[in-house]
Amino acid sequence: MELKIYTDKNEVAVEFSKYLADFVSHRKVSHIALSGGSTPKIVFDELASFYADKIDWKNVHFYWGDERCVDPTDDQSNFKMTVAHLLSKIDIPSENIHRVKGENDPEEEADRYAQVLEENLPKSNGLPKFDMVILGMGDDGHTASIFPHELDLWNSDKLCEVAVHPESGQKRVTITGGVINNADTVAFLVTGEAKSEKVRIITQQEKGCNKYPASLVDPISKSLVWFLDQSAASEIS
Repeated sequence: MELKIYTDKNEVAVEFSKYLADFVSHRKVSHIALSGGSTPKIVFDELASFYADKIDWKNVHFYWGDERCVDPTDDQSNFKMTVAHLLSKIDIPSENIHRVKGENDPEEEADRYAQVLEENLPKSNGLPKFDMVILGMGDDGHTASIFPHELDLWNSDKLCEVAVHPESGQKRVTITGGVINNADTVAFLVTGEAKSEKVRIITQQEKGCNKYPASLVDPISKSLVWFLDQSAASEIS
C-alpha cells in the first residue's frame, strides 16, 4: 500500500482531486465508486470548483460503494450530498450516474444494484471491475457499509448486501469485499484524529487488525492508496 500524508483535510482534498483528474485522463472511460462522508464532501467541492471544465465528465461513470436506505431527498443520503456538492455543478450525462435507490426495499435494491454493476462494468476475475473504488473509514474500522459486527458480509458471494448500522439500526446497501478488491485502484480518504488508532493498526497490520473491515481491503491489482491528514496518520511511526 501507499500512504500519502498531508497537512490537513483541505490539502487531502486538493491532492486527491489532482490524483483523480490525472487518473481519469489516462482512460477512455472511468467507472468510479464514490464514498459518502465529510472528507468526500470537501473533495467534491474541490472538483466542482477547479475541475468542472478540466475533466471530460462524459467519460466518467459514477456509482456508490454504499448508500443509506433513505429517500434521495433525505439529508442522510450519500446521493443527495454528491448532487449538492458535485453533480449539480458539472456537465455529466444523467446516464453516467448510477445511484443506489435508497427509497426501495433494501433486499430488492441490493439485488437490483448488483445487476447494475453486472450490466455496466467490465469484467475481470469473473466479477465486475471498477477502475477506482473510493472508500472512507469509520472510527470503528468499518468501510463502505460493512461494520465489524457483520464482518461476514465482506466475503459474501453477492455483489451487494444489506448491512445494518450497529447503533441506529439503519439499513444500508453496500458493495462487498470481492467487488472492492477487484478494482484497478482502491483509494482511502481518511482524516481526523479519531481515526488515528485504527489507521495505525490497519496500515501497520498489527495483530488483530483483521477484525476491522478496512483491513480486508487488499486489491488483486495491489494498487491501494491511503490519503491521510496528519491527524489521522499521527500514530504511524
